[in-house]
Amino acid sequence: MALAQSDDIAEKQSDSGKSVREYLSSHLREYGLLFALIAIMVFFQVVTDGTLLRAVNITNLLLQNSYIIIMALGMLVVIVSGNIDLSVGSVMGFIGALAAVMMVHFDQPMYVTVVVCLITGALIGAAQGYWVAYWKIPSFIVTLAGMLVFRGLSLWLLEGQSVGPFPREFQVIANGFVPDIFPPVIGETIAGIFAERQVNTLALAAGILAAASLVWIGLRQRARNRAYGIVDEPRGFFIARNAIVAAAIIFITYKLSTFRGLPNVLITMGVLTVVYAFLTQNTTIGRRVYALGGNEKAAKLSGIKTERLTFLAFMNMGFLAAAAGLVFAARLNTATPKAGFALELDVIAAVFIGGASMSGGVGRIIGAVVGAFLMGVLNNGMSIMGIGIDYQQMIKGLVLLAAVVFDVYNKRKQG
Repeated sequence: MALAQSDDIAEKQSDSGKSVREYLSSHLREYGLLFALIAIMVFFQVVTDGTLLRAVNITNLLLQNSYIIIMALGMLVVIVSGNIDLSVGSVMGFIGALAAVMMVHFDQPMYVTVVVCLITGALIGAAQGYWVAYWKIPSFIVTLAGMLVFRGLSLWLLEGQSVGPFPREFQVIANGFVPDIFPPVIGETIAGIFAERQVNTLALAAGILAAASLVWIGLRQRARNRAYGIVDEPRGFFIARNAIVAAAIIFITYKLSTFRGLPNVLITMGVLTVVYAFLTQNTTIGRRVYALGGNEKAAKLSGIKTERLTFLAFMNMGFLAAAAGLVFAARLNTATPKAGFALELDVIAAVFIGGASMSGGVGRIIGAVVGAFLMGVLNNGMSIMGIGIDYQQMIKGLVLLAAVVFDVYNKRKQG
């Protein structure tokens, strides 16, 4: 009897070990990306003598990568659908130029300018999506043409010169901070506890609330999966992943609270990330986009209107490129003819590094955001170290190549 029980225990342990190995093998890209980001941040934190994670540098890191992250959300949808958009950098620059001309040269109100620019970006995306979806012209060709066209239009619109500065209310889009709504005495008390000169209570409270919400959503999803008999990640992985992410959120918001609080653009990025994560993972249209990228013919035979989905994916990309263009212009406080030059490469790299597949049908919003932050930390850390732009470009290229090679290797291994 004892021997039989011992055999059962050994068998369960063996099955458990096997399931853990299988789960880790099938989700190696997700966990590998998270640990790679942590390792890179620790490395740069050490070699820069703590400069990387100073409050002012974290704020700059968020501001510098805000427009990349915004465009990465749309690029993920495009790549998951089985396409690509090479024009996003040029569209971003063109929208910034349009905003400058409207506000600086023609004295148009900020809100009118913002609405016109967002609509223009959506129309640009719709125009490109039309040729890709309904004329079946490869997206690479259509958007390559768009990249050249809108780069030329930016030069023409600005007449080859920089235009600025922008009104103060427009600059706040990218350079403003959310004011602390709590009484100063609370911030002063917290500052005394942590030996800081000042603490923005709203920023710290927002970080704690975000971390708690993330854990609660994860527990709720885990309970739902178990109720339906869906195989979920091992408990140890679940606890470790949520603990790391929650601690990172609280740490970053604490650092922000000791500087100027929450940047306005961080709120914009956070809201967009949550919205697009929900749309891609929890809605019918999101599942259909993945089906489109996985197998377009099968998706069409199952009744999915593939042309409309492709059209909407590009229209959405144009809208987000316009939003990024407004943020970029507001941050620089000027529009330049070379704005957005080669930024499409950083956006595409962020999405691929974040786990998207070249063949479509695979990728997550959170992965794209983490990939964008990874690229941003690389840029920021190498700049602090004084590494030249030539070496920076080579290192980023090798990182992108490694991510794609890893994707291909995983596919071959699973196949």
